[in-house]
Amino acid sequence: MKNFNLVIAGVGGQGVVTLAQLIAQTALEEGWDVKTSELHGLSQRGGSVETHVRFGEKIYSPLVARGSADLILSLEILETLRKLDFSGKQTKFLINGYSISFPGCPSEEETGRMINEIKNEKHIVPASKICQERFQKEVLSGAYLFGWGVYKNLIPLKPESAFKAIDDLMPEKYSGINKQAFELANESN
Repeated sequence: MKNFNLVIAGVGGQGVVTLAQLIAQTALEEGWDVKTSELHGLSQRGGSVETHVRFGEKIYSPLVARGSADLILSLEILETLRKLDFSGKQTKFLINGYSISFPGCPSEEETGRMINEIKNEKHIVPASKICQERFQKEVLSGAYLFGWGVYKNLIPLKPESAFKAIDDLMPEKYSGINKQAFELANESN
């Protein structure tokens, strides 16, 4: 496998950093060299959070170079647009169809139009809505999207390695529900 370059985008409180840790731990479970980096804005106030996860035979830098992401996984639709400079012709997009609007943001219609202009392979999944309806916990959308990416072969990792990583990283009282959210993505496909 060539090196895999992933950029995860979202806002504070969505579990962006936790999701990056889960993916990194899953890659470690499979024996890959892994590097990660976290870039926080005002995350505790709903500001932008960006993480990079790189894994493969040998990784030298934790940062994904501009234009070289294999996948941009976004937990909030507007954050996708903020990460377009990491995309190239090979980049795929996995986007939570969820928008946090506040004054100064483009409207949902305008954001949707801009997302539609992305010519790369993109998957817009209503993960927040599904997790809120099924578990009454929108924050599980990260685990759901991780599962979706694995089961659709957007993230080259195995489900059994992800379950092990969830057990290793999550407190016992949260591991079961995170595995359910991950697996629900397979049932929904």
